[in-house]
Amino acid sequence: MSLPQLVLHLVAEYGLILCAAHLFGRLAVRLGQPSVVGMMVAGVFLGPSAFGHFAPSVQTWCFPSETLKILQWCAQLGVGLYLFSTGLDFDVSLVARRTRAAVSISLAGILVPFLLAWPLACWLEGQTGLFADNVALWQRILFLGSAIAITAFPMLVWIVRERGLAGTSMGALAIAAGAINDALAWCILALVVSSISGDTSLLLLAALGAAVMAVFCYYWGRRILAVLTEPVEAAGCVRVQNLIPVILVLAAFLGFSEWIGLHAVFGGFLCGLCLPRGRLTEWLRGKLDPVVGPFLLPLFFTFSGLNTRLDLVLSMEGLQVLAAVLVISVLGKGVACWGAARFAGMDNASACGLGALMNARGLMELILLNIGLSAGIVGPLLFSVLVLMAILTTFAATPLFNWLGPKAETKDERLKTKD
Repeated sequence: MSLPQLVLHLVAEYGLILCAAHLFGRLAVRLGQPSVVGMMVAGVFLGPSAFGHFAPSVQTWCFPSETLKILQWCAQLGVGLYLFSTGLDFDVSLVARRTRAAVSISLAGILVPFLLAWPLACWLEGQTGLFADNVALWQRILFLGSAIAITAFPMLVWIVRERGLAGTSMGALAIAAGAINDALAWCILALVVSSISGDTSLLLLAALGAAVMAVFCYYWGRRILAVLTEPVEAAGCVRVQNLIPVILVLAAFLGFSEWIGLHAVFGGFLCGLCLPRGRLTEWLRGKLDPVVGPFLLPLFFTFSGLNTRLDLVLSMEGLQVLAAVLVISVLGKGVACWGAARFAGMDNASACGLGALMNARGLMELILLNIGLSAGIVGPLLFSVLVLMAILTTFAATPLFNWLGPKAETKDERLKTKD
């Protein structure tokens, strides 16, 4: 394929992805779901599970191998910018105000999934094609635990804000618990990915690098990066010369995170978290949010969908694995977080609503699974099962929250906790 042909094909491919993503997104909204759920389904539809099943030659022509690497790069760029935007939007004070209750709920959402992942990994060990041969049992347990424990943090924030719960105890607690939960899950995943190489020096580099990033962000990040925001505050507006240093700093975070053996998304989130809040971060959020979500994330969903084989799941073995994964995922996440919230002093309706929100996996799960696939941890069948689990738990989050969560007249009540 010549360069002009490649460019024209990429443009047509991108148009097809956007059309499918926004069509399914609108259908999802009509069904009372966030549009991102429809975009996830659109990615699977464009892959071999639907489009490739009914029109394999057309699907292969639409997504030739020459374009897949470029699609992957663009998808990773979209995810990196999305996590950067999520970091810009995250209010650290929410965690500080609800530390004890948030920690107890997030720990329940981490420890129980990992405890349940142990027998699941032992059961799956006897089945071929689910994990790579070089993946040890403890690595399988940690990866499955991370996949079950992860929360759709951006979607959780979206639902909390849409429902007018951002200023309530339940809303603050859900956001804080989701943030702590995902931070722990990502750290464990980083340990698994860096250990797959079998090189202890790489594992040490990942551990030390992660510690350096964490210490830098906690103690000096905002003070040092204040040099990027102070000129904007002084001028009262954002100019082009203010954006160049931000791009360089973001690239440094992404590059360092990738270099130490972690995924670039970690660096993107931490960079957004470290930028001092003010005119610059508000401007960046205002420009990124309307572009990244609608125009870049569909690339990532499509790339994930191209690696998803639901036909494998429809076998007897695949359905058994899916049933086991779904049961353990709901018990280990939704029910565990509900129990921890009740123990923290929440009423039953609010605890059920929080459990429904924490049980959604969404985009964060797809990011985790793609990291596992690219690192050679999981095979096509288990990847497809976990993608389907992510879609089903995310799809169920809003209906379950509406059914079991706090009603309209109690949403603004301040819920008492044992803090």
